[in-house]
Amino acid sequence: MIQQQQSITFSKYMDLYDIVVPQDNMLRRIVDLIDFTFIFEELKDKYCHDNGRNAIDPIRMFKYLFLKTIHDVSDVDIVERSKYDMSFKYFLNMAPEEAVIDSSSLTKFRKLRLKDMNFLDMLVNKTVEIAIEKEIIKSKSIIVDATHTKARYNQMKPKEILMERSKNLRKSIYKVNDGMKDKFPVKPNNDVLEDEIAYSQELIEVIEKEETLLEYPKVKEQLNLLKETVADDIEQLQSMNDQDAKVGHKTADSSFFGYKTHLAMSEERIITAATITTGEKSDGKELQTLIEKSKTAGMKIETVIGDAAYSEKDNIEYSKGNGIKLVSRLNPLITQGARKKEDEFEFNKDAGMYVCKAGHMAIRKARQGKKGLGRNQVDTYYFDVDKCKRCPLREGCYKGGAKSKTYSVSIKSDQHSDQAKFQESDFFKEKAKERYKIEAKNSELKHRHGYNVAESSGLIGMELQGAMAIFAVNIKRILKLMG
Repeated sequence: MIQQQQSITFSKYMDLYDIVVPQDNMLRRIVDLIDFTFIFEELKDKYCHDNGRNAIDPIRMFKYLFLKTIHDVSDVDIVERSKYDMSFKYFLNMAPEEAVIDSSSLTKFRKLRLKDMNFLDMLVNKTVEIAIEKEIIKSKSIIVDATHTKARYNQMKPKEILMERSKNLRKSIYKVNDGMKDKFPVKPNNDVLEDEIAYSQELIEVIEKEETLLEYPKVKEQLNLLKETVADDIEQLQSMNDQDAKVGHKTADSSFFGYKTHLAMSEERIITAATITTGEKSDGKELQTLIEKSKTAGMKIETVIGDAAYSEKDNIEYSKGNGIKLVSRLNPLITQGARKKEDEFEFNKDAGMYVCKAGHMAIRKARQGKKGLGRNQVDTYYFDVDKCKRCPLREGCYKGGAKSKTYSVSIKSDQHSDQAKFQESDFFKEKAKERYKIEAKNSELKHRHGYNVAESSGLIGMELQGAMAIFAVNIKRILKLMG
């Protein structure tokens, strides 16, 4: 049974918060800024209203997830800190003497209450609404880009995740007590996942017997992260795979296994829209969705700023049709209208190669035809025929017995004269300078909020992680601009 408990918190000690939580504390400022009852309204249908035990208020559960995102620690550590950190208790609307939740409740909240929700758009739209209300967003431009997140459960060697966390735990201990090396179990020297899990469990048991080590916060944080990973691994990692994650390409020679988050951001550095896809998806294909989502959130858009990935033909036509100036430099390899099977082959601007619908990237390219006769020149992309032979999507794409598989694009120098002329203008050059801002935002998401690696497996988990991370960076940005 659910009640909105946060509105009925009583304690004779509540005045303590006025003494120990200063007015400029970030969490106090967030409480003053946001009315979190929108969370209750969105989630109330996920609970029973007239039967069973009282559930923990969804607003408080959401705030726990928000704190976890800001501080990038485990469920156990964020709950532990809420026992004694008075700013946390104030933010959670707890009485100073009130008991905290069990950390396992956060897992249940994520899996049961946030299931089948468009949480990402809801949180982004809320922050944009606040930014517009506070007159923070004044520009009529958005900057677009995509950032990649590696899958937590790597396709090739999932045990590396455990190895990394156990290594970080040992390093934190050696700084305190180098003599612990003799007490640690022997590390496995094989690639068997079960052996790495067993080693991690033994390591945890040894450390938990050393009470003095547990007094050090850094040791305890790393220990709890390893314990959380082991618990998830036993349940999920043995699949050896993240079924939703896909291989994407950063350059022609480097790839990643995971997801892409496609972002739109105002010039004031407030994220106005986001979509999350598997790693192989093209950046340019998400542009129109990002624009429409930004409009729904309340943005008025006159200019879109992005790299060459967004200058494909459909995006140029869409922008013109909607009165939007597209500040995206033309790339002759992706803006050609005269090519076949446009829906089956997409250009990856980072690698400079085409990718087929199965996610396989061309391994080389060659230009054919005489230079200077633009219409006669063709770029031909060659794919790994061994992959084509085994590909489940080969029907209609690869002809059985063929010794090669290619895809050709004709080069037309006069195809986009209006856009080519626009990109030489002073307005285009000045606006293009704003693009660096979104790269800095991507870095903030990765390095301050753990967005470089997925917290769980699956696209749904990635969307939840993205929603919380974007909500956090937007709120922090709003507070900074409000001074």
